Amino acid sequence: MLNKLTITIPFAPITKKNSQQIIMKKLPGGSQRPIIIPSKQYKEYEQKCKDQIVAQGIKIDYPVNVQAMYYMPTRRRVDLVNLHEALHDVLVKCEVLEDDNSKIIVATDGSRVMYSKDNPRTEVVITAMENNDE
Repeated sequence: MLNKLTITIPFAPITKKNSQQIIMKKLPGGSQRPIIIPSKQYKEYEQKCKDQIVAQGIKIDYPVNVQAMYYMPTRRRVDLVNLHEALHDVLVKCEVLEDDNSKIIVATDGSRVMYSKDNPRTEVVITAMENNDE
């Protein structure tokens, strides 16, 4: 079990919620139903993250705190929850976390959003937590 892992993603954080797309998916039998997919900007962000985050050789599958310091390039309001959702999905996609459910990400203590016009980034510290299942 890893006690602490630090990752820096060196570009502006992006949420999944902005500019989502609705497409029609064909179903067996010829019918269609709408599905929501992430925006082009989020897909590009996810790929850049995959290129940046070097495989750690582990998939965290135990309780952790994921502290994220989001340094935004503007002072525009942003929802911390939406930033967390995007980051957690990226960490799963990059195989740092096995899943982003509440049995693995048990806390996001210490996370915040700040302003850094010249150096937007996300600094992530993943710390092992005690397993307090009752």
